[in-house]
Amino acid sequence: MMPQRSPELARAYQACREIARREAKNFYYAFRVLPPEKSDAMCAIYAFMRKADDLADDESLPLDQRRAAMAAWTAEWRDARSTSSDDPIFLAVHDTQHRFGIPDALLDQLVQGTTMDLHERLPGVERMHVAANGLSGDAAGRDFDVYATFPDLYRYCYLVASVVGLVTIRIFGYTDPSAEQFAEHTGIAFQLTNILRDVREDAERGRIYLPDEEMRGHGVELAELAQACVEGAPSPGLLALLQAEIHRAERYYSSAEELIPLIEADARPAMRVLIEIYHRLLGRIAADPAAVFRGRVSVPTPEKLAILAGGAAGSVWARLLRPRRGARASA
Repeated sequence: MMPQRSPELARAYQACREIARREAKNFYYAFRVLPPEKSDAMCAIYAFMRKADDLADDESLPLDQRRAAMAAWTAEWRDARSTSSDDPIFLAVHDTQHRFGIPDALLDQLVQGTTMDLHERLPGVERMHVAANGLSGDAAGRDFDVYATFPDLYRYCYLVASVVGLVTIRIFGYTDPSAEQFAEHTGIAFQLTNILRDVREDAERGRIYLPDEEMRGHGVELAELAQACVEGAPSPGLLALLQAEIHRAERYYSSAEELIPLIEADARPAMRVLIEIYHRLLGRIAADPAAVFRGRVSVPTPEKLAILAGGAAGSVWARLLRPRRGARASA
C-alpha cells in the first residue's frame, strides 16, 4: 500500500506523471508496469531530467542565456533541498530521494550530464573543421565537435545515461552491490543505441559521437561522415564503423541480463520492458545501418505495446507472489 501523501505532494507527483506521459516515450512504457510508488518516483526523476534537458537544449535562446537559465534553475533546486519550495518537480524529487535513498551526488551528476553540451570545450572533445572543397550543401565549411576516443565518449555516456541507471536501481530496489556495475553498463548500451539512431540528427547540430580515433581506424574521414548525413548514402567504411559500434553496444547489453535478477521482483517486468524496447531498436539499426542516414529508426508503436502487455502480465504475477523486499543497498 502506498504511504499517505499530503494533497500538495499528490498534486506534485501528478504533475510529474503528466510530463512523463507526454514526453517520456520509451521510458513511460516501463513506468506503467511498476508498482504505483515506484512508478511515481520514476516519473518524478524523469520530470527533473526533462526540465534540465529543456533548459539546455532550448535552441531559441543564445548559448549564454541557456547557461544562465540552467545556472538559475540549478541554484533554485539546490536551495530547495533545505528550504520549502512550491515547484512540483522539486517537491516530488525531494520526496523520492527520501523514500528511496537517492543521494544528492547522483542528481548532481544528472544535471552535469544535461549541461555538457553547454560548455565551449569539453575534455576529450575536439573542434574539427570540414572544408568546402569537394562537398556540397550543409556538410561544407562547417565545424564539428568530435569525441576523440571511446574512453572520452564513455565518460559522456556515463553522465547522460549510466547515472540514470544508478538512480533507477535505487527506486527499483537491490541488495547486491554488483547491480551498480551492471546498471552502469546497461546505461552505456542504451546511450550507444541512441548515438547510432541519432547520428544524422546530431551531425546537423555539429556534434559527432562516433569517436575520431575509431573513424580513422576504419579509414573514415569526418568529411565523409558529414556528407553521408546530408546525402543519406554511407560509404562501405562508414557502414563497417557502424557495425563495430553495434557489436560494442551488444556486448554492453549482456550486463542488462545480469542486472534483471538483482533488482526487486516487482520491478523486473519494468526493467525487461525498457531493455527489450531499446534492444529491439538496436536490432532494427543492425538490420539496416544505412537507414540511420536516411531518417529516424524506431520501434513501431504496436510492437512497443506488445512488449508492454508482456511486462504488465509479469508485473501482475510478481505482485501476486508478494516477494519479500530486501534491504536496499546503501547509497
